Amino acid sequence: MSSGSRTGRPPAPRSVRAPAAHRPARENAFVRSFTRARRAWDRPLTAYYLILGGSLLITVLGLVMVYSASQITALQKSLPGSYFFRKQMLAAVIGAVLLYVASRMPVKLHRALAYPFLAGAVFLMALVQVPGIGMAVNGNQNWIALGGSFQIQPSEFGKLALVLWGADLLARKQERNLLAQWKHMLVPLAPVAFLLLGLIMLGGDMGTAIILTAILFGLLWLAGAPTRLFVGVLAVAAVLGTILIQSSSNRLDRFRCIGATEMGPDGSCWQAVHGIYALASGGLFGSGLGASVEKWGQLPEAHTDFIFAVTGEELGLAGTLSVLALFAALGYAGIRVAGRTEDPFVRYAAGGVTTWITAQAVINMGAVLGLLPIAGVPLPLFSYGGSALLPTMFAIGLMIAFARDEPAARAALAMRQPRFGRKRGAGGTASNRSPRSWNTMRRRAPARSSGER
Repeated sequence: MSSGSRTGRPPAPRSVRAPAAHRPARENAFVRSFTRARRAWDRPLTAYYLILGGSLLITVLGLVMVYSASQITALQKSLPGSYFFRKQMLAAVIGAVLLYVASRMPVKLHRALAYPFLAGAVFLMALVQVPGIGMAVNGNQNWIALGGSFQIQPSEFGKLALVLWGADLLARKQERNLLAQWKHMLVPLAPVAFLLLGLIMLGGDMGTAIILTAILFGLLWLAGAPTRLFVGVLAVAAVLGTILIQSSSNRLDRFRCIGATEMGPDGSCWQAVHGIYALASGGLFGSGLGASVEKWGQLPEAHTDFIFAVTGEELGLAGTLSVLALFAALGYAGIRVAGRTEDPFVRYAAGGVTTWITAQAVINMGAVLGLLPIAGVPLPLFSYGGSALLPTMFAIGLMIAFARDEPAARAALAMRQPRFGRKRGAGGTASNRSPRSWNTMRRRAPARSSGER
């Protein structure tokens, strides 16, 4: 009998324990999460959802802040507290219709509207200077009265006109291989842009002129302008801007208020300093919606140019960073649409709209933060003003149409299946009825014969 077993049976073989599997480190989980997020970020419809969702969130939050920031101003003018909110809501509804129409229009129709848009914008901007028709607001002669309390600022529509017309012009020249010559790149794009700038500067609105200049530079950059040409145009614009600033004491005062934290003895930098006060008093999460103190007559233009300051006071750093993140997502989506398309018109138009919205947002928020001079431009989709909201929402619809028109996005939209909705026309009893099928946008391949009889 073996000493290793009392029963006389051979000892059972011991199972060898498998070595413990190597557990992935914590950073591997982070890498997997990052990879998963990156794959979701690179999906074909990412730009489409970012543009649609981001613009919708900015507009809705803007309506809330307009209602909060404009109540005191309306009451001080013996108007109902919701006066400015109702006008902004009406503009948002009309803008939503324009957004939907623009998002459903084909690219060829957008190109066909380029010249009518430009002609209409030039006509209206020239009409502003006609006595009895144009009117001045805050020292700028850039408005046309439509009757009652409704006004229109044609220079806002000039931004959209320059984007569409400039994109169509550059696309046609690229198709003919003419952009390699600097004359074709500048003419007639630069002269028409200078015409729009001249009409705007006749009214004294330098803020809108800066945005138009940014759009011009964005189009030239996308067209592949050589460095010397780009720097030359930039130098000319800088010289003209310096002359215009030096010729106006009001513009000089705005530059002196950059970074100001205290008002001068004559009350200078009042708006800039109170904008900083509003942001500083908001803290991390703000004082609460509607609880702003600066909007009680201390902060001028609280519901228009400085609505970002009221947002910081009521919603805090979290609210301002959320607005900043939404604009960053919108800008990224626009760059993605412009970078992935093969259509030159789509690339120029998407790049022009992205330059317009991001440049205007940076200039507005930079002025509120005291990093840039106060230019008097509204925060896109956010500030009060129907003249600024309508063309911007049409431009967003333009971007949505471009995002939907990408080949990968078209395929992804065609493959989507709704969760509900049985096919109609399935007659008969339950026993002989065909299996359940669901409505789908998937393209069905034609049935092929197997060869069997």
